[in-house]
Amino acid sequence: MNGLAFVLRRTLLTIPVLWVMSIIVFLIIRLVPGDPVRTMLGFRATAANVAEVRRQLHLDEPLLQQYLDWAGGLLHGDLGQDLVSKAPLAELLAQRLPVTFELTGLAMLLAIAVGVPLGVRAATGGRWVKRLTSGFVVAGISIPDFWLGIMLVLVFAGTLTLLPPSGYVPFGDDPMQNLSYMVLPVLTLATAEAAYILRTTRSAMESVLQRPFVTFLRAKGISRRRITYGHALKNSAPTIVTVIGIQIGVLLGGAVIVETLFALPGVGRLIVTAVNQRNYPTVQAGVLAIAATFIIVSLITDLFIGWLDPRISDGASR
Repeated sequence: MNGLAFVLRRTLLTIPVLWVMSIIVFLIIRLVPGDPVRTMLGFRATAANVAEVRRQLHLDEPLLQQYLDWAGGLLHGDLGQDLVSKAPLAELLAQRLPVTFELTGLAMLLAIAVGVPLGVRAATGGRWVKRLTSGFVVAGISIPDFWLGIMLVLVFAGTLTLLPPSGYVPFGDDPMQNLSYMVLPVLTLATAEAAYILRTTRSAMESVLQRPFVTFLRAKGISRRRITYGHALKNSAPTIVTVIGIQIGVLLGGAVIVETLFALPGVGRLIVTAVNQRNYPTVQAGVLAIAATFIIVSLITDLFIGWLDPRISDGASR
């Protein structure tokens, strides 16, 4: 019963968070300098034309009324219309979101596959292992994504000509070509995340391995491997999963840069283009989609941590 209360409580908490986030997104977009109507009209931006288009787009209404109209449309599944292409934003996001989800999903899988084993090894290995992993952590966190992406393009696409520098092919059309286009963006995005996960795993493992119950297990003659993976890693899992959930939000934000750098037709690149065009509805929809995804991932992370450690869900339900 406590577990069910924990799930319901966490799920209900996402509703006010989503509402507040929608207000923040709506207001922040209005702070971007420039007039979207004048950008759309270009040389035709006479006073009369600007006034007419602003009336048609309801941009002449008070901010509160604009927000209520927009929020009302969201509740009915209407995200609005792109100001430039006139395409429904629901269709645009349906085309772009799979690209962003593929990029962030593959990057996180790679980061976990590299960060967790290296973190365990760093916590249990010798001095040279600790030094090498510490060097990777410093380099991974310090190197900017855009610089790393450019270097990877120069090496693997320019010098070695092993991988394409940019572009995208849907996985359903050609799986192998899709993966070849995704290798460099995924490496660019996953490197820093692998470093963060490595550092978190190492710290959590070192903390657990110093606890009295580990000393007791060693005294009983339990093998080192069983203690490391059967007990220490299991007790470290909630901390590691928490950081992974947080870093998914970082990945979604980093996708904006990486998608632009590698010409991937994802939501991040759509947002950058829309910002340059002062395209309010598209920026709002794109940012809202990414923020809502992060909130949902955070909810799933909380529920998963509650399943890993029932004490958390029991405490939160009281």
